[in-house]
Amino acid sequence: MNAIQKKIIFLSFTIWIFMAGTWMFLSYHNEHTIEKYHDILNRYLFLKETASLSNQSLTTLNEFILNENHQRALDHAWFKEELRMKQKRLYQISNSDNYTMIRHYEGMIESQLEEMDLVIRSISSNQDDAVMTHFVEASNISKYVSEMTLSLVNQDLETYETFYREMMSQSKQLKQLGFWILVVASIMLLLFSYSFSMSITRPINKLTYAAKRMAKGHLMEPVRVRTNDEFSFLAHTFNQMRISIRHSIQELEKTAKVERELQEHKLLLRESEIKSLQSQINPHFLFNTLNTLSKKAYLEGAEETSELISSVSTLLRYNLRQLDRPVTIRKEIEGLQEYLLIQKARFMDRIHYELDIDPACLDITVPALTIQPFVENAFVHAIEPLEEGGSLYIRVRDAGETALIEIEDTGIGMSEEQIDQIVSGEQVPIRQASTSTGIGTANVIKRLRLHYQQEDIIAIHSEQGKGTIVQLRLPKKLEYKGGSRYDDSHSNRG
Repeated sequence: MNAIQKKIIFLSFTIWIFMAGTWMFLSYHNEHTIEKYHDILNRYLFLKETASLSNQSLTTLNEFILNENHQRALDHAWFKEELRMKQKRLYQISNSDNYTMIRHYEGMIESQLEEMDLVIRSISSNQDDAVMTHFVEASNISKYVSEMTLSLVNQDLETYETFYREMMSQSKQLKQLGFWILVVASIMLLLFSYSFSMSITRPINKLTYAAKRMAKGHLMEPVRVRTNDEFSFLAHTFNQMRISIRHSIQELEKTAKVERELQEHKLLLRESEIKSLQSQINPHFLFNTLNTLSKKAYLEGAEETSELISSVSTLLRYNLRQLDRPVTIRKEIEGLQEYLLIQKARFMDRIHYELDIDPACLDITVPALTIQPFVENAFVHAIEPLEEGGSLYIRVRDAGETALIEIEDTGIGMSEEQIDQIVSGEQVPIRQASTSTGIGTANVIKRLRLHYQQEDIIAIHSEQGKGTIVQLRLPKKLEYKGGSRYDDSHSNRG
């Protein structure tokens, strides 16, 4: 018995020495490779984080410029400080091969930090031109930082190409060595495996069964493994995971419910905003028009006055009853003709207008009162202020996926600042004009962007002293063509 015991102890000791020596050799080699790999990976991650901080600091600065508040300032300061810390640690990835590029890289980051500081100072002193100048410079430097990051990464890839090849060769050798170690260890351990099989397979079967039950959604059943080894810990961890998954599912259900409610609120808010934007009509237009009709009734016969009153009635009915739903371009042009007829009666020879409408566009649907406010704006700013009056051209063209609507006038034109304010949807203060129904272009632009869910709806081309062209590009939505007053003629002049 003692001899057998000694043999077993000797054999076990020999196996242990063999396995320990093999393990030490493999561990040393593996640690060396892993350390080298980690060094390379850390360099890549360090460069990536530096480039990311450069972009994020610029992004937060842009957000601060657009909306100056304390939180955005703190966010920008944090990213900028993190970028500065990365800059100070660039020496950690410097070597003889990339020393010059690292110094250049460090200098670019310093330049970006200086430009961003100048932006902050310019904001404090309300120097808008300086803000944009320094911000553009910082943006350009940030792009150079990103490009330099890629250059450094590429240089490292070339530098460590030999290491990668050696690592792949050693990996193949270690795979072969591992195979023979596995063969020897398997033969040796096979003799001892049977006695341990039951103590291992029993808890594994329990865990497998519990995993299948969990996959079917049974998260209330705990796993019970009564041993004094790692399987007991694994079962405990499994139970903790089961509880965490159950809590996560409950949280996801709550979050989904909140998101659905939030989406419903957003839809209601959007609908309310549209209705609010559509509810403004200026009574001055009605009063001035009626005054015009009164004078015309005094100076002329009743037939023309009757036609003018009919136009006013039709226009008011269109403005007041169809704001809550889309209409065809045909209906828009009909309403616009009534408006132009009224203005022609008021301004007489001071106004000249032309309608050039593509028949293929007549049945495309658009939000009600899309064209008329821009025509009113042309009357207010291009025709009414000029003693000699002016000309107005309204064109509708088929532009493929969209309908192109153009309103051109021969007025005094607009500055770039005024164009930017209108295109951005800002409410530009204007004088109360007698030719306007009060539905401003800012309201129309907001309604169009809400309706089509697009920002590039409007474009304005203007030259001061020569006139303005407003272009609306509206996605096509067709409606069945029915009879109307605009079936026979698609070009009208006044």
